[in-house]
Amino acid sequence: MDLSPIWLTLKLAAITTLLLFLIGLPLAWWLSKGRSVFKIIIEALLTMPLVLPPSVLGFYLLLAFSPQQGVGKWLQEVFDIQLVFSFKGLVLASVIYSMPFMIGPIKSALQQLPSSLAQASYTLGKTQWQTFKSILLPNIKPSVLTALVLTFAHTLGEFGVVLMIGGNIPNVTRVASIAVYDSVERMDYASANAYSFILFALTFVMVVGVFIFNRYHAKSPLE
Repeated sequence: MDLSPIWLTLKLAAITTLLLFLIGLPLAWWLSKGRSVFKIIIEALLTMPLVLPPSVLGFYLLLAFSPQQGVGKWLQEVFDIQLVFSFKGLVLASVIYSMPFMIGPIKSALQQLPSSLAQASYTLGKTQWQTFKSILLPNIKPSVLTALVLTFAHTLGEFGVVLMIGGNIPNVTRVASIAVYDSVERMDYASANAYSFILFALTFVMVVGVFIFNRYHAKSPLE
């Protein structure tokens, strides 16, 4: 069994989760404050990957990343970067289609916190960043963990967008979900079963871990 698709999948999921953690935290915080029409439109665009068929999203990303037009052409000409059928393209596409899984739980948790927490911090002279880092963030730890795990797990299993942008290049873009599809097409059900079982086991362990953490965190204040 070739394990390179598994390692490539884990690498893609880890990089995507890290990037989305850095991008998603401030973005979720910004979206949680106020409800202007502009923010509603931005939030709707960021949520589209949840409801849009992955093949549709992948098709538009393929057009955007194409070296013959749009952003892809500009990146190719200015920075000599090709996104289509490359690992860089997979990472960028993964960040886009997994973004609602990072932003959603964090934004909802921030909105549920009492406004008096932040107001008390501002009264004590803390800045917005100090308030977010020291007061708000520690109070939404379970939601942050849930967002991290959902983002990682969703990236592990994505197929449509990955196939459109990355194709099936061994050691470059052939992630586990593509390896499953490729094995089934070759009627190699043993390999397909092995890849599928590894993905199933990984995601199951992560989800159970989140449930245990959230249950412990919910009980700890009463202990």
